[in-house]
Amino acid sequence: MAREEHQLEGLNFEQRHGKARVRVARVWRDTKSGNHYMVEWNVSISLLSDCLNAYVRDDNSDIVATDTIKNTVYVKAKECTEQLSAEKFAVLLGTHFTSFYKQVTAAIVNIVEKPWERVLIDGQQHQHGFQLGSERHTTEAIVKKSGGLQLTSGVEALSVLKTTQSGFEGFVRDKYTALPETRERMLATEVTASWKYSYEYVSSIPQNPLYFTQRYLDVKKVLVNTFFGPPKGGVYSASVQSTLFQMAKAVINSFPDISAIRLKMPNIHFLPVNISSKDNSIVKFNDDVYLPTDEPHGSIEATLSRFWSKM
Repeated sequence: MAREEHQLEGLNFEQRHGKARVRVARVWRDTKSGNHYMVEWNVSISLLSDCLNAYVRDDNSDIVATDTIKNTVYVKAKECTEQLSAEKFAVLLGTHFTSFYKQVTAAIVNIVEKPWERVLIDGQQHQHGFQLGSERHTTEAIVKKSGGLQLTSGVEALSVLKTTQSGFEGFVRDKYTALPETRERMLATEVTASWKYSYEYVSSIPQNPLYFTQRYLDVKKVLVNTFFGPPKGGVYSASVQSTLFQMAKAVINSFPDISAIRLKMPNIHFLPVNISSKDNSIVKFNDDVYLPTDEPHGSIEATLSRFWSKM
């Protein structure tokens, strides 16, 4: 992680400043086709800069005002006359701040893209109509003055569920264990994933302005397809851990420019309902009626990376 660190009166001092939750929507209009394209981004920026005097001498002459940072987001969005990915916009902002201000040594830009999707009317894409989806596209670009780059993308709130082809057996049993073993259960989770690209310099990233948008869609497709398996029959999951590893490995094997992926997959439980009656008999619903629960839930996460890479 980039940092701005100083020795101060025998102590270490680290600082950064910026603007968080800058919300910006950008619309592009294609005059030939009549189609409109839009994104809504929530942008947060932290600058690592040599402005120590502001902290210790009441001298603000080296501070880039956070209001200026906010305004820059809007100006740069306006200057983007063609569609571009959230990743490209993050790199563009980071490059601006590190090149425009001599005291800024690095910029950390985080963007969360709201999932607006084009509406289908009678099977046809609407020219300017959009509806809100569910999962969110995320990115972080750390841009250094030298042009060095750390770029990650991700997805949040990707909810997936399958009603069969899941079990959990052979786990540790002791006096605290009440969970029965099973080869038949529902499996539900809300995937949070982040993956690191291998590009180490701003100059090395693909020039296609929508490259990372397509890569995001492709990674999401691999994650989902691996979770569910083939349309007929699916694929058996021996545990959330096993499924998580298969999903991570599929992404690493599918995309050479992704060097590491981190997955967080809570086990959101659907508990089979059994009802006790007055005569102590049990009404068992035989895996067809469940109690959905949000908490407590199992917490499973892991990182898979190529041997030379770290998240």
